[in-house]
Amino acid sequence: MSVPPALLALLGLVLAAGLWLVLAAVRVAAGPTFADRIAPQLRSVEVESALLARGTRRHPAPADPVTGVLLPLARDLAHRAVRRSSPSAALEKRLVRAGTATTVADFRAEQLLCATGGLLLGVLLGAGGMVRLGTGTGGVVLAAASAATAGWLLRDHLLGRRIRARERRMLAEFPAVAELMALSVGAGESAVGSLERVCRVAEGELTAEFRQVLAQTRSGAGLVHALQDFAARTPLAPVGRFVDGIVVAIERGTPLADVLRAQAQDVRDNDKRELMEAAGRKEIAMMMPLVFCVLPLTVVFAVYPGLAVLELGF
Repeated sequence: MSVPPALLALLGLVLAAGLWLVLAAVRVAAGPTFADRIAPQLRSVEVESALLARGTRRHPAPADPVTGVLLPLARDLAHRAVRRSSPSAALEKRLVRAGTATTVADFRAEQLLCATGGLLLGVLLGAGGMVRLGTGTGGVVLAAASAATAGWLLRDHLLGRRIRARERRMLAEFPAVAELMALSVGAGESAVGSLERVCRVAEGELTAEFRQVLAQTRSGAGLVHALQDFAARTPLAPVGRFVDGIVVAIERGTPLADVLRAQAQDVRDNDKRELMEAAGRKEIAMMMPLVFCVLPLTVVFAVYPGLAVLELGF
């Protein structure tokens, strides 16, 4: 029995990938580089604020040995691709909106891993179809390309879902946080003091952003500038109006507590309006099975006895 050439090529690719992974594992397990060894002697103190570095994290050592081999390789390739290409500012803004410490190169590395996994899955499916169904090499190439593209886009889709979920949580936390700030300001505290109280008492995505605002304020930046940076990082209309109201109140000396209460009430009204709109859309969606399933069945139940009587009469 002759073996198809495409299957031999697939086995050769698998063998080459295995050898490449073995060599890469040897390279990864070789130990720290010269730059890593002399880094503690060159950097005497940590120049970054602990508050500003709270959200950052080091790359943890993965428990899975395969991931431990593949992820550094993909990260290295992604770093080289990012250095040679133009900076992706839009992707960096999306990563900031997602509230993750992942860099652009790390995200590209994850996309590369997803695309590679999709490519391998597509090759396996295409080879299985070629062996069982007798499809040509074009089917294998098409399946591999489609699966690789799907894997690349899947990581981007997951990032978009994370951004939307985080923004929904921020909007849900916003009225309570604004009311707490209004109570703090009404009790005699300053705007910075109300931010400190919110960061001490509350938890959540919005509180994490306020901690970053407070860290920028303590590091020497003005409160207005820190709030404007927060509004630029979070492109939500209620948050933008909230920041604009605080900035105007600080610059013009208007009562800040009234502004905060009004902003919280606006967010609650916006939530009610969105809830009513969602209820209206659900009502229309509920009409679909009623019109196309229940109503025809009711008509059949009502008309069928009459038709049966007419047939018996004739």
